[in-house]
Amino acid sequence: MRSAERDPEALPDALAACGGLLLVQGMGAMADEPDLLLRLSRVFGPEVENYRQTLTPLNMVHETVPEIFVVSNTPPVLRQPPRRPDPPFTADGKLPVQFPHRRGWHTDQSYRRPPPDISLFFAVIPVAKDQGQTLFADGAAAYDALTPELKARVDGLEGIHVSSGAGRTRDAVLANEPPRDLLAHQRPQRQPVVRVHPVTGRQALYLCEFGQMDWLDGPFAGMQSGPDGDGADLLFTLMTHLTRPEFVYVHEWTEGDLIIWDNRCLVHAATWFDAATQTRLMWRTTVSGNPGAAYAGERKSWIADPVPEQGAEGETVHGSA
Repeated sequence: MRSAERDPEALPDALAACGGLLLVQGMGAMADEPDLLLRLSRVFGPEVENYRQTLTPLNMVHETVPEIFVVSNTPPVLRQPPRRPDPPFTADGKLPVQFPHRRGWHTDQSYRRPPPDISLFFAVIPVAKDQGQTLFADGAAAYDALTPELKARVDGLEGIHVSSGAGRTRDAVLANEPPRDLLAHQRPQRQPVVRVHPVTGRQALYLCEFGQMDWLDGPFAGMQSGPDGDGADLLFTLMTHLTRPEFVYVHEWTEGDLIIWDNRCLVHAATWFDAATQTRLMWRTTVSGNPGAAYAGERKSWIADPVPEQGAEGETVHGSA
């Protein structure tokens, strides 16, 4: 930790050199000193999200370090794992990774503008091997491998992203569920399907699948919307390509592992574990501050405007700095 703070560029440079995915092992002491995770997060950018200042349920926020988001199947969080994929598995019996057999591929908080840069995920209590893995897919390598025809289709295209709780997911639309009335800071946000990384300059596919794309007005701006439109066809094509096994890394967690990944060029997915017999406790921080030139000067979309107070005579009171 001290060496990282003495040379604050070393780890960000290593992350960029590794294509946006960095594993640091043997960090078990962090479980007893959660502030270390916060200090390490600040090496990657000036803004570490304070989850008490957003719409995050407080049972998912660390008691003493509000910048830590808690992922666990134990109280008070009680977050359950994703569904176990149905057979068939791969020919060699391994875990399936490719969409659509593997569901849940996303990049963190893509429904925000600007979206976050870096996530840090720490294993306090991982589950047994062969369960509870985290999958990562390389959006830059996947973009490079697109055919010229697909590159021409996606260059300049925008995806429409939205929180999974907005009632606009593919499953919600197929079930004819009524969408929620959203406040201004909860509304869908457009993101470039091809992002230029502000550090490396590489182009990368930037999109999610069913849960964080808007299936009422999207998933892509300017294309036929809905689960049966040409936008859906393109999303299936791109997600199937992006999650091809040659672009995917499967991480088997051990206690004390810390994975640092770059949301600007990677997507990831969680996998099933037996929550009835196993305990899992993970901590995550989210770092922002360098989303790239396309977002320069933008106000944070997810911060609600303050509600004006009324003074004694009905005048608006804006408060002081």
